[in-house]
Amino acid sequence: MPVYNFKTIGKVPSAKDFIDIVLSRTQRKTPTVVRRGWKISRIRSFYIRKIKFTQDNYNEKLTRVLDEFPRLDDIHPFYADLINVLYSRDHYKLALGQINTARQTIDNLAKDYLRLLKFGDSLYRCKELKRAALGRMCTCMKKLNSSLLYLEQVRQHLSRLPSIDPSTRTLLITGYPNVGKSSFINKVSRADVDVQPYAFTTKSLFVGHFNHKYTRWQVIDTPGILDHPLEQRNTIEMQAITALAHLQSTVLFFIDISESCGYTIEQQVSLFHSIKPLFTNKPLLIVLNKIDLMKIEDLSPEKKALIETVKGDKDIDMIPMSNVSEIGVSKVKETACNMLLEMRVQKKLNSKRIDDIVGRIQLTKPAKRDNKERTHSIPQSVLDARKNKGKKQLKPKKKLEKQLELEAGGPGIYSYDSRKNWSLANPDWKYDAIPKIMDGKNVADFIHPDIEKMLDELEREEEELERAADDQMEDDISDLDEDEKHLLGKIRHKRHVVVKENLLKSTNNKPTLPRRAKVRTIASAAESFAEKGLETEKFVAATKKRGRKRTREVDDDAEMEDTYMQDIDGETGVSARTRSRSRSKSLARDVSSRRAKDEGIKDPKAIAKARKLLKKGQKKFIMNARGGEADRRVLDEKPKHLFSGKRGIGKTDRR
Repeated sequence: MPVYNFKTIGKVPSAKDFIDIVLSRTQRKTPTVVRRGWKISRIRSFYIRKIKFTQDNYNEKLTRVLDEFPRLDDIHPFYADLINVLYSRDHYKLALGQINTARQTIDNLAKDYLRLLKFGDSLYRCKELKRAALGRMCTCMKKLNSSLLYLEQVRQHLSRLPSIDPSTRTLLITGYPNVGKSSFINKVSRADVDVQPYAFTTKSLFVGHFNHKYTRWQVIDTPGILDHPLEQRNTIEMQAITALAHLQSTVLFFIDISESCGYTIEQQVSLFHSIKPLFTNKPLLIVLNKIDLMKIEDLSPEKKALIETVKGDKDIDMIPMSNVSEIGVSKVKETACNMLLEMRVQKKLNSKRIDDIVGRIQLTKPAKRDNKERTHSIPQSVLDARKNKGKKQLKPKKKLEKQLELEAGGPGIYSYDSRKNWSLANPDWKYDAIPKIMDGKNVADFIHPDIEKMLDELEREEEELERAADDQMEDDISDLDEDEKHLLGKIRHKRHVVVKENLLKSTNNKPTLPRRAKVRTIASAAESFAEKGLETEKFVAATKKRGRKRTREVDDDAEMEDTYMQDIDGETGVSARTRSRSRSKSLARDVSSRRAKDEGIKDPKAIAKARKLLKKGQKKFIMNARGGEADRRVLDEKPKHLFSGKRGIGKTDRR
């Protein structure tokens, strides 16, 4: 069985909050505007989407409530009866049933109105059908208000219940109020239960945990039980009765023999006999508590006889105990745990599963190899340990330095002994003075006065030897003469300079300049060919034949360039400059058209249209600065359902 954790149940909102959550989500997650000129089919789908979305939201949230609350038929009987005691099984099931019915009703409403919307012939009719569907769903939720409020109170109370595992090893404490149950659980576990000198301090179940034989155990403290019929017991007492009835555990029945709890031994014995049927098939241990106030030997014979009647025909263990002096506390805990373990083992042996296990076990008995008698030999240390097993051997506690300091007069007076923890071959050497003469030799002779200076010299000599070895290794490896080594150094230096210059050129600190097209003339090409030793006359003649005819000859152009270079302020220079500028402008003007042609657009009108469309598409992003498609935009800053306020008389168009 799993450990039930009811703290994971989500909060159950009230009907008003439920409606606001669902309708607000519908408004935010679905389209809100019907555009002019929409077809009736699109208008229908617009309102159909709203009804479906609202119905899905209601269904999802109501299903979550039904799934998170425990079903009484599926959980452990202990928790089922505990919920029945605390909240009433009928009321709990009725609330969950009403939520299930409301979920089905909302689904049926959505189905009916979706069928009607398919025949909507106008915007007004579709809108009214949507309003009617959402209104009837909200009315259905308003009727659930009392059930939702009840379930929220149940959820809060369930989250405060202790996490009890019904199937683990458990000790269950019971008895009259104020007999020492809570004090015992505080002693044996890490629980912190409130203890007061009056009855019914404990009003619910409390759980503590402890370790026994390397396993985890839980101990449960139950509220006190009074001796009266079951029908007259209140909710606090019924929690203890439920735990006794359903949890398989060792029952510790506490009896206050001092009667300081306010109830006599006769009343406590009478309670034991009245709830004895709840102890069937469970280990039972009687705890005679508060022996520090009243010893068993001091009881009257009548009271002793009453206590003996608790045993009856069965041999039930009785252990005296005191929470104040802690006499018998550990014995009660160990005895109760061992009783439960023995019962569990016996159950497994009596079950049918043991036959399957025994059939798979094979015991091998070795044959005797000779006639020698080999008796068992137990070391004496083991025998001594067995004899002293029950006796407690208290080891003397080692005093701390702080305690020794306080005993010796406090800080400033006490002097710490640094030699007392020295580990030497002979403990008598701890406080001996450091000798000057040892084994016939002077100890000071073995300490050189200039030892640090000599060590520095040794290290310096070692470094020189290492440096000489490295130089010799380089000389052995290199096969170059002096001139070649000098040339190699120059090459390495030049390479270093080139690398540095390239790094400086590749920096991004320089402004980016537009790329200029290089215009090569025939004359410059002929000069480059002549430098390379090629014939230029044939190249010039072939170029003139292929080129288009111009008004001026090439020689005239060359003369014009020479004249421009000689007299730059003359008329000829001005005309040449003007012509070169106009030529560059025409080249720049045709760049965009050439790019468009390269992209596949040849018609100038198509190019202009493409530019216009591009500009129009970028206008939206330019207006929004850096806003992109993924940025959040609030389309409706004031949704009507959140800012409409109160409705007047006769107005029902809030949503």
